[in-house]
Amino acid sequence: MLNAQCYDSLVDLSAQIGPLTLKNPLIAASGCFGYGVEYKEAVDLASLGAVCVKGLFLHEREGHRPPRIVETPAGMLNAIGLQGIGVHRFVREHLPALRDLGATTIVNVCGSTLDEYVEVTKVLSDHEGVAAVELNISCPNIKAGGIQFGCSLTGAHDVVALVKRATALPVIPKLTPNVTDVASFARVAQEAGADAVSLVNTFLAMAIDVETRRPKLSNVLGGLSGPAIRPIAVRMVWECRQAVTIPILGMGGIASGTDALEFIIAGANAVQVGTANFFDPLIWNKLVADIEDYLRRHRIERLSDLVGGVEVSAFEPAWIDS
Repeated sequence: MLNAQCYDSLVDLSAQIGPLTLKNPLIAASGCFGYGVEYKEAVDLASLGAVCVKGLFLHEREGHRPPRIVETPAGMLNAIGLQGIGVHRFVREHLPALRDLGATTIVNVCGSTLDEYVEVTKVLSDHEGVAAVELNISCPNIKAGGIQFGCSLTGAHDVVALVKRATALPVIPKLTPNVTDVASFARVAQEAGADAVSLVNTFLAMAIDVETRRPKLSNVLGGLSGPAIRPIAVRMVWECRQAVTIPILGMGGIASGTDALEFIIAGANAVQVGTANFFDPLIWNKLVADIEDYLRRHRIERLSDLVGGVEVSAFEPAWIDS
């Protein structure tokens, strides 16, 4: 705890993710922040905990044809299909700029095969400026790879173990919520050598145009993100915190400092902010200010002291008769 006279200057927002130290717990989520450089005029990338760039395969990828985004009452449904420029163009065209801007860069790595995950990671490992790799084994919008590995305990283990052997970078698998027990996948990831886990990716969902009686997305199904999924994502972070000791990057509908703190108190060491970027690209300073204010009000010196601090054992539902 802080001395009451020192709160204004000594609030510590840093987050430890394996060997990686972030200056604060706020990470721009993959798929919602481009390759980072697109936001450089609006956001000081060096002020973020990290930037997790759009998913990369070994080669360029077109993704699905439009329409591929649908707004929902409390979020967004997307089926982009992991469109991307490929890892070679990324390290040539965008990584140097990210280095110059002082960004802590996490790269979301995709693969249709185990070998592709390894090859993409090896390319990134050979270039300065990559802080960690996030393994996308959870995208619900592609037919080969991705979620096929993320919905199999054996597959998830194999991806993490193979990539871990191929790089010295921290390895962070991104888990899918579209399984019965996400905590078992976090446990398997830890056993395979993961430095941390990210959760959750989007929930498989569908929207229909009732006038045409056709799906609103060309891919029929898409991934639901935004505030609608937050309570479920918080629950999954809490479940995973009971199962693993490695750091957790929590995400799912964060749109305020209170939302971010909910994930942290549930067990996340850091958080990723995605869909909120689309309606408020300047949200970052507000999130930092909200979190700092909370720590000062509650006389907490370090944000890390809050991780997993939810007191469930003391909770008794109001409907239980005394």
